[in-house]
Order: sequence, then structure tokens, then C-alpha cells
Amino acid sequence: MTVAGAGGTQPDVTRPNTNRLARFGVTLVGLAALLVAVSLATGIRMVALAPIYMFTPMVAGLVAVLTSDVSLSTVGLRLGRPRWLAAAALVALPLVGLTLLISLLVPGVSFDPTANPLPGVPLPGGVVGLLVVFGIVLVAGVTINAVFAFGEEFGWRGYLLWELAPLGFWKASLSIGSLWGIWHAPVIFDGYNFPSFPAVGVGMMVLACVAFSPLYTYLVLRAESVFAAALVHGVFNGSAGFVVVYARADSEALAQLVASPVGLAGVAAFGIVTALLVARETPKLTRQRLGGTLADSTAD
Repeated sequence: MTVAGAGGTQPDVTRPNTNRLARFGVTLVGLAALLVAVSLATGIRMVALAPIYMFTPMVAGLVAVLTSDVSLSTVGLRLGRPRWLAAAALVALPLVGLTLLISLLVPGVSFDPTANPLPGVPLPGGVVGLLVVFGIVLVAGVTINAVFAFGEEFGWRGYLLWELAPLGFWKASLSIGSLWGIWHAPVIFDGYNFPSFPAVGVGMMVLACVAFSPLYTYLVLRAESVFAAALVHGVFNGSAGFVVVYARADSEALAQLVASPVGLAGVAAFGIVTALLVARETPKLTRQRLGGTLADSTAD
């Protein structure tokens, strides 16, 4: 899109580029439809195909970027600031702890002290055992889990966050969160996270992703790298099972829709942390802060 200026027609840098967004959207929907078709044709459940499905946003982001003059480093594919990358990895554990605490405050949910978060793994007792569990979860979160999380995050908080940066921090974060939640629909309908409530579960997942998205955006901005989102996402996925294991609910509705990392307890936990962060200031989201230049941001 172009606008008239004193020097003639100039590219419009105040809004997202519709051509790139179209390439991203068509690729994302096309890959999702392809995997659903494979699932229906072969009988392989979408939940089983989820590890492959997680890479579809990355592929869509790569298509949008590599078919334009935008560089990969411009959309966050760089090391960034190590201390904020470390913060992104570590913040997931207290978030899961807060989610568990909120869950236990709900009537009908109780703490199970006999639960084993790592079945089959012999652990020392007491505090030492708990530290070992945290260590295992953290290592897995920043390695194998983060690899799969990057498959999502390069699309969401790499390319798409950079593309939607002209909308500002809140509109971009909430827009990405909504799309992120809807994108989960094929695996949610197949029983992922909300097996007893698939239709309601899609709405719940959208709400959860909208709640998660501002914090992820904040960490990417501070770290100046999409790897921050992959790290928090990876560690959160790896440790979220603590809530499921330790919080015993009286009903499936409480267990799946409330006392869950992607239930109302998780939404509340992320909402509290986000409120504390932005109480200081709402970070300014611009393409320049994410690493882009005016030349980059006008490329088709």
C-alpha cells in the first residue's frame, strides 16, 4: 500500500503489509487443512500429529519473510539480550506455581501430596527431590520443548508480531493471541486439553492464549529476540503438568476448565503477572524495537 507524499508516492509504513499477511494466512490455513486431511484419511489422530502441527506457524512465517525483502534477524531470529532470555525461561515456573495456588483456592479442588510429577523416575525425598524435578523440567523446557515451541513462536512472536507492530502493544498482542487460540482448534476438537468439552475448549483456549500473549510480547521486546517466547513457551509446556498432577478436582469441568494451566486458573495467573508488569509502563511496540528498519518494514 502506498500514500502520497511531498516527494511522490511513498510506501505506507503505518500499517501491516496485506500481501505478506495473505501469504502467511494462506500458508497457515493450507498446512492446517492438509494435516486434518491426512488425519481423516489415515485415522491418525490430530493429537498424534500435534508435534508436526506445531511447526506450521514457523513455515507460514518463513514463507512470508523469505518471499519478501525482510530479513530473518529483522523479525527476531537473533540471540538478543541473554539476561532477558534467562528471565523468559525462569518466569514459567513461578507462573505454573501461581496457577496451582489459584486452582487450590477454588472450592472442589484439593492438593494431592502423594502425586508424582515424573512417574517412573526415582527421586530423592523432600526439598531435594522437588529441586531435582524443577531442574529436569527446566532443562527439558529450554531444549527439546523449546524446539517445538519455536515452531509456533517464529510465526506468532517472530514474523507476525513484527508485522502487526504498527497496531501497538495491546492490539498486536491480543490479535496474535486470538489467532493462536483459534489455530489450536483441530487438536482441541480431537481431545487435546479439554477432552470432555471440545467445543467449549476451543473458546477456553482462545481466552488462555489471549491472556498469555501480552507477557510473551513483553519478553520478546525486552529480550529483542523471538527465542524469549520459545523459552517461556517451552518451559511452561514442560511444567504445566504440575497443576494437572497436584490439583485434584471433584469434577471434569473443574479439572479441565478451571484448575488447568489453560483453564481459568492459568488465565488468572497470567493476567496478574501481566498487570504487575504493565503497571510500571506499557512497553512501546514498534518494528524498530523488534529490529526492523523503515526499509525493512516497507518490503512486499
